[in-house]
Amino acid sequence: MTTRQSASLAPQGEAGGLGAFPVARAREIKILVIGDVMLDRYWFGEVERISPEAPVPVVRVARREDRLGGAANVARNIVALGAGAALMGLVGNDEAGEKIALLAGQEGIQARLVTDARMHTTLKMRVLGRQQQLLRVDFEEQPGDGGLAALMAGARSAMAGCDVVVLSDYSKGCLSRVEDLIALAREAGLPVLVDPKGHDYARYRGATIITPNRAEMAQAVGAWTDESDLERRAQALRQELRLDALLITRSEQGMTLFSAGGRHHIDAQAHEVFDVSGAGDTVLATLAVARASGLSWEAAVGWANRAGGIVVGKLGTSVVTAGELS
Repeated sequence: MTTRQSASLAPQGEAGGLGAFPVARAREIKILVIGDVMLDRYWFGEVERISPEAPVPVVRVARREDRLGGAANVARNIVALGAGAALMGLVGNDEAGEKIALLAGQEGIQARLVTDARMHTTLKMRVLGRQQQLLRVDFEEQPGDGGLAALMAGARSAMAGCDVVVLSDYSKGCLSRVEDLIALAREAGLPVLVDPKGHDYARYRGATIITPNRAEMAQAVGAWTDESDLERRAQALRQELRLDALLITRSEQGMTLFSAGGRHHIDAQAHEVFDVSGAGDTVLATLAVARASGLSWEAAVGWANRAGGIVVGKLGTSVVTAGELS
């Protein structure tokens, strides 16, 4: 087993030695994102005093903003990079679900959302004072069997005309039948990129690549002692799941790709980390667009790493554009 170095992707000038992002090719591709959609709601305000009722700050809300989150943020990032995106997910019959559909349309995303009246749309509400997050309140509920069945019923037709399928798993229940979705995509001849959750990675067998972060990888294979031990565990998992590749995102340690060709590592490029919300979504979206545009896994990881470094310098769930990458 060989070990490849990342010298060719080391920062060199503005584009980090990667050349130009394949914008023209990206405009010709369409990516289907299926997964846990959510609404990220932000209340921005000022803190000038402590509450007389309890030792907590009083935030005078001056601005409110809603953004697409979860799988919807992956689709949003795909569009920002110039590609077409369709989005499948489950929402409730409520205001948050309607807002996700509205925002998706405004972003140019083809929304194919399934409404499950038995659940509430996943909503994450953040209260910020002077750009610092003070509180996050989550509203979430597992979908019912009817919603999952409707999602599966529409998945095959949603894949028609797409080049890649991306599965964004946030453990909210939308991907409870992920094995069937992977089988459908492979039957259609489409590569499948998965952002996994939990410790049971057998659910993702047959995907093209999975992209766990450092903590998620440790959940799946146990703690490793050194890089050689990590490579052994990662390659064993890749072969067991019949994956083409496995990418571990490692925060300040960069990213490490494992494939049949060996190990490929690239250092992190973040200059200043302001907010990591949604960074994994941006990485997954960039990887999908770059790969669908015909780039090698190594080059695609280089662009994904660059995009991740940019987005953590922004507040909240955000996107990176092709212009920012280049």
